[in-house]
Amino acid sequence: MALPAQRALVPLESVLGLLDLLLDETADEQRAVAPLAESLDGAELNSVLRRTRQVRAALARWRRRDQELSALLSSARELAELRDLDALLDRLVARAHGLVGTDVTYLSEFDQETDELRVRSTLGTFAPAFRRLRVPPGKGLAGKVVSTRSPQWTTNYDHYLDVPHDAEIDEAVRAEGLVSLLGVPLVAGDRVLGVLFAANRDEHAFTPEEIALLSAFADHAAVVLQTVHLLAQARASAEAARAANEDLARTMAARERASAVHQDLTNAVLRGGTAHEVARTLAASLGRSVEIFDRDLAPLASARTDASRESSARTDTSREPSARTDASREPSPVTAHVRAAVERSRTTGRCVFLGPSDDGASVVVAVVAAETLLGAILVGHGELALGSVERRTIERAAQIVALLALKREAVAEAEERVRGELISDILLGDGAHREELMLRARARGVRLESLRMVVAVLVPRDRRRAAVQALGTWRPGLLAGEHAGCVVVLTDAADPDSAATEVRECVRPLTGAPVLVVADAPVAAWGELGARFEPLRQCAELLHGMGIQDTAVNAAAYQPYLALFGAGRDGIVAFTQAVLGPVLRWDRDHSTDLVKTLRTYVDSHCGPARAARALNVHINTVNQRLDRITLLLGPAWREPEPFFRVTVAVRMHALATGL
Repeated sequence: MALPAQRALVPLESVLGLLDLLLDETADEQRAVAPLAESLDGAELNSVLRRTRQVRAALARWRRRDQELSALLSSARELAELRDLDALLDRLVARAHGLVGTDVTYLSEFDQETDELRVRSTLGTFAPAFRRLRVPPGKGLAGKVVSTRSPQWTTNYDHYLDVPHDAEIDEAVRAEGLVSLLGVPLVAGDRVLGVLFAANRDEHAFTPEEIALLSAFADHAAVVLQTVHLLAQARASAEAARAANEDLARTMAARERASAVHQDLTNAVLRGGTAHEVARTLAASLGRSVEIFDRDLAPLASARTDASRESSARTDTSREPSARTDASREPSPVTAHVRAAVERSRTTGRCVFLGPSDDGASVVVAVVAAETLLGAILVGHGELALGSVERRTIERAAQIVALLALKREAVAEAEERVRGELISDILLGDGAHREELMLRARARGVRLESLRMVVAVLVPRDRRRAAVQALGTWRPGLLAGEHAGCVVVLTDAADPDSAATEVRECVRPLTGAPVLVVADAPVAAWGELGARFEPLRQCAELLHGMGIQDTAVNAAAYQPYLALFGAGRDGIVAFTQAVLGPVLRWDRDHSTDLVKTLRTYVDSHCGPARAARALNVHINTVNQRLDRITLLLGPAWREPEPFFRVTVAVRMHALATGL
């Protein structure tokens, strides 16, 4: 059998050159293959070139894949070190932009609540509207990526009809000049975290290698992004737990402090404490100034702490600041703003802030019992936050003040009742129990033997108690209380005019109502006070019936009228109408004032000239008016008996009208 013809051997240099061509991507193919032309025919040479090119392409792909894998690993390590979400998203986009090499790269984060995709980070964009783009559920290429959880791409987005378009999205894409887009999902477990996009401003057919590379990067990025989310949630949970522990510690400390304060306030009530003690206890607990007001919002008690005195000094939480009353300090003015806050608190019983509802603002709470306002508590500014426990402590203090006020008023009411009974026994007594009355008066701090004057005070029924309380502080050694429908004062005063004036000045500001005070001359012994009271009361009722309700008078000036008419108003009115009726009707019908002329004529000793000077008119005018009066009353009105009646009538009319 014949052997085939021996083939020509390829020189070693040609083989080495061919291997160099495979190893060096930049080598010149023609120069490397040229030596083989001498040893191979045309078909063999083409076969060698084809195989060489295939090997070079495969090696190039492996080199590129190796570079991409290296870049992915490097990116994964770098991204894993980031903990700030915004910085991580920016770095993800930057890395993806470098890997794929497109014109624009951006990342849209998925909103779990609205199912929208919101652009969070971009690179290569210039349109501001694109950076604020929000993609509704199911719209655009991004919606398809989310629904399929797989890469989606298009060579020309305007002609891409496989998804529903959105006018706002299309406008943003056109404004940015984007044409071809590739989107890959960021998936962690069963959650879609977002979509990573690579886009060009011209038509571009994305290769499988580009799609696989961006998808692989997205898988790495999703893991890192999920880790950052979990770490953020863990940090938030840890911070919430720490804050909850701190709140619990503060709440427990506040509750312990509130419990101690409540115990102190309760003890204050049990041992008969005062509003000053409540103010000191509350100020020490809160480290703030405290002011307590009565039902008229007049200052009742106040206390300040060292912390409230120097607002710049930090409060030492290791101990409670000491509190003391500060009587020398000017009390805070009760402004209209404070009064309005008291009214709001009155309806709810809760604290009302006097400024912005911050922890350092001052607050006010009304002191109420049922629907009755008994006062208010004003707490000033301070460093201790007024949380719910502190506000509840202030409200409990208001309840304690209400109890103290009710207790104080109950004691005062009992004392007023005892004094009223003592006054009644003195005025109605027959003298058989003089020693007993003197002992009862002595127990009230009053020496009965020094009382020489009785004063009657007429005020509205609902103001009598306030009048008695006011008179209790007028001067020591007197007795004041209710008797026979009026307020009675037994005093050692000597002058009835000054005594009546002083009593009215004492009572009028605190009652806020008309006050009629009637006093009489002092008696020789206190046993005569009862006999003096009844005429005094009748005089007061006479004046009140005549419309005189807000003045201080000496009863001696009205004894003649009392002797004529008693205390009845009806007799006075009937007498005045019977005597002066025609003159009064003439004045009413003709808008004149003949009654004034008649009274001036009487006061001028029946002298027309004197009356004219008093009225500042000509004597002829007075005579003409007197002639008119004669026509109305008859020619006999100047006779002694009729003239006496006219004189009394005009004086009674003057008293009744206040002229």
